[in-house]
Amino acid sequence: MDGQLVTAVMSLSGVVLGGGFSWLVQSQTQRMSARTEQRRQDVARADARRVERLTHLERFVAVAADAERLAFERPADWVPGEPWPVAAQETMKQLWVAGSMLQVLFPSDVHTCARVYFQRINRAVWDGVPDLEALYPALDELRDAFLTAARSTLD
Repeated sequence: MDGQLVTAVMSLSGVVLGGGFSWLVQSQTQRMSARTEQRRQDVARADARRVERLTHLERFVAVAADAERLAFERPADWVPGEPWPVAAQETMKQLWVAGSMLQVLFPSDVHTCARVYFQRINRAVWDGVPDLEALYPALDELRDAFLTAARSTLD
């Protein structure tokens, strides 16, 4: 009877030990799987955010280019209701909205650079361009500062 008891105890301890190891392995596998899934979701979210930022960045640059063109095409005398001020009003509204989206999606230094660039374009559109040779480098400098700030956040 002693032999049967030892065999039963050994068998039971083997089952308990095997079940414990099985539970431990399954638990570790489940945790690793959860961590891997979390990392995958984090990467997907970061990629989606980057695409969203690039989309809004491209929109701002495109509308800013339209606004610059309007500034250079500004007639000396214009009256509200004519085609140029209507187009200028619409473009500047779009540029303001695009800049506001940058404020939401990018750090404050990027929005600050975009805001300075926007203000200079806005002044050129509504006040006119007295000196084209001075405006080109000024806009280039502001645009480059803005794009450099944006690039640093996308890397």
